[in-house]
Amino acid sequence: MNHSYTLADKTFFCEQVLPLLHAELNSDTQKHLSTYRHERVKKTVIYIGITTSSVVAGALKTLKAIEGYLEENSVDAIIVPVGSYGLCSFEPIVEVQLPGKKRVAFRNVTYDRVEFLLDGAFNSFVQPDTALFQHNSDILEPWPDIPVKDDFPFFAKQDRLLLRNIGIINPENLLEYISFGGYRALAYTLRNQTSDSVCRIVELSGLRGRGGGGYPTGLKWRKTLSVAATERIMICNADESDPGAFMDRLLAESDPFRIIEGLTISAYAIGANKAIIYIRNRNKLAVDRLTLAMEQAYDFGLLGYNILDSGYSLDISIFQGPGAYVCGEETALIQSLEGKRGTPSIKPPYPNEVGLNGKPTVVNNVETLASIPDILLNGADWFMKIGTATSKGTKIFSVNGKASLTCVVEISMGRPLSAIVELAGGVKPDCTLKAIHLGGPSGVSVTPDELYLPVDFDELKVHGIPLGSGGVQILDQSVCMVDLTKFFMHFIRNESCGKCIPCREGSSRMYQILNEISRRPDSFDKHHTLERFKGVIQLETLAEVMHDTSLCGLGQTASKPLLKALKAFRDEFEEHIFDRSCRAGVCRDLRTFYIDTEKCTGCAACAKKCPTNAIIGTPRSPYFIVEDKCTGCGSCMEVCKFASVFYR
Repeated sequence: MNHSYTLADKTFFCEQVLPLLHAELNSDTQKHLSTYRHERVKKTVIYIGITTSSVVAGALKTLKAIEGYLEENSVDAIIVPVGSYGLCSFEPIVEVQLPGKKRVAFRNVTYDRVEFLLDGAFNSFVQPDTALFQHNSDILEPWPDIPVKDDFPFFAKQDRLLLRNIGIINPENLLEYISFGGYRALAYTLRNQTSDSVCRIVELSGLRGRGGGGYPTGLKWRKTLSVAATERIMICNADESDPGAFMDRLLAESDPFRIIEGLTISAYAIGANKAIIYIRNRNKLAVDRLTLAMEQAYDFGLLGYNILDSGYSLDISIFQGPGAYVCGEETALIQSLEGKRGTPSIKPPYPNEVGLNGKPTVVNNVETLASIPDILLNGADWFMKIGTATSKGTKIFSVNGKASLTCVVEISMGRPLSAIVELAGGVKPDCTLKAIHLGGPSGVSVTPDELYLPVDFDELKVHGIPLGSGGVQILDQSVCMVDLTKFFMHFIRNESCGKCIPCREGSSRMYQILNEISRRPDSFDKHHTLERFKGVIQLETLAEVMHDTSLCGLGQTASKPLLKALKAFRDEFEEHIFDRSCRAGVCRDLRTFYIDTEKCTGCAACAKKCPTNAIIGTPRSPYFIVEDKCTGCGSCMEVCKFASVFYR
């Protein structure tokens, strides 16, 4: 298989780089490494981000257009695939680096813009409004009037540690990862640390699991290491099942080597010789790049037997899961790995005692493992200085919804939630921020007056807000909180494994009640209104029962979006119940349509389209809607050419 490196490359890295720490490398070696970092280039290099988000935006067509341009114009240039900067709204992103010039990035480079941009770049002419930024360099000629990357607001206001390589390195080339400092942590750890000391360093660092639970990572490892066993297993949970969350996928597609290195160190820490990456089968690009990263690591002696002549051996495999939300829970994930139906198990015993195939097992998510190399290389004290007293390090968030920028960002723990909104450029034009939803289906909607709260596990918990895995949806006034809550409960109902009654029956009943108050009632008498109100009261009772009696975190936290919405947006629920209206106009079954008689021309288009014959009138005279017959489908508004149909 072509790994984009020669035997000479492999010899250089294996004999002159990997056996030594960075400080021990001589000047000639350092200079040679700079060529792999593309600090100076002898021929033009064109970088293009190839990730799931950029492919959706048309990156493959752009790549084909670039290849066609180079061939047609006989341009001697190298095309290098890179990951994503996290600026999803600006993709496809293409960068050009001419000999002697700084690397410059262009936004939204669709295939039809390739010729124009490359013609300008190759003639040393770039219009500032077409470029995003240029990279920092003291030895290369700058492009005029284009901001440098470190001053670009999106990057300047972040605290990028885990994301520092994404968009820069080729995720399919191990040499580039090593040239940027990769695998130094593994080499140092295997040479200088025992399994017990690694556990102690990570425990002292204060690193807590980034999957949502926030359990101390080092403590989990040390407990597993202390269990007497002939075999232990390390699992990387890359399933990332929250709707709208794509941090782990982006990291796996843009810097897979960091995940492999972190997983290797973690396995060494618990004395495991076997590790597994659990990832859903539809994340094909992430699977492909993780697979290629593993193959190259084996080829370089960074995986397999006697890694770096340390005496430690490790084999990693990839398991492609079916994509069930409940398999994000560690015991359900383990059941899935064993070929069983993914259902949670009663604890204790915990997986660190009895896990996969009865062996002591640790499950950590992608972001947690990606933090490990820096901690081992820089020390616990270095990591402890980042963040708050109880929440150390940085946190990655994916932001979408009504955000001006769909993006992935990384900030230090302790910064306010408002920083996430700011990095995403706030809400889209002509929109008003209503809330941000944090934590996926089991998360909550945080109101604007709560955005001062810090990104901190314990501080947010005090206010009833789970940090979650890092998915953030920006909500504006077009969002109905009743409908949003119903969506999450519908998701929970469908994703419940059904093993325990509180979750299985409770989620179904909660969805039924929410669905009832978001549609037109069968009767408009006061008794029926009271029944709808009693349903909401029942929701609160059900939520408490599910939280107290469900087997796993899915059922225990399923009620969080509802309880928070009832507290913060109770007026919207009351409007649905008593006024039978939805201020956002989202709940179609509650909409009451009417025709403005002054604007109506009597064309009869609405009457012809109405499926229930609720619109009456005579041609060329104003038409009327019979409210009792109207189902709120909105077909009349869709066909009206004179903007005379409205709803309340």
